[in-house]
Amino acid sequence: MNNKEFIAELAQRAGYTQVDTQKMVTHIVDEMGDRFEDGDSVQIADFGTFEVKKRLERIVVNPASQERMLVPPKLVLNFKPVTAIKEKLKNS
Repeated sequence: MNNKEFIAELAQRAGYTQVDTQKMVTHIVDEMGDRFEDGDSVQIADFGTFEVKKRLERIVVNPASQERMLVPPKLVLNFKPVTAIKEKLKNS
């Protein structure tokens, strides 16, 4: 499902126009991005939690050349779904 299909489906279910729905989704994503920049987590009821985690620096080895490289630490976005979604995916 691409963005256009997602917006169309969401607009139909919510009873809003596609333009209003697109604006709403854009504002939600922008606000979530702002929270992530601040290092905050975002919890969505009955869906899951998005949180920023710090991945520590580590040494990796190139299997072709056996060259060792240091990968610097970085922030990554992590998602943990609620148990109901995990079970639904597991059983389908």
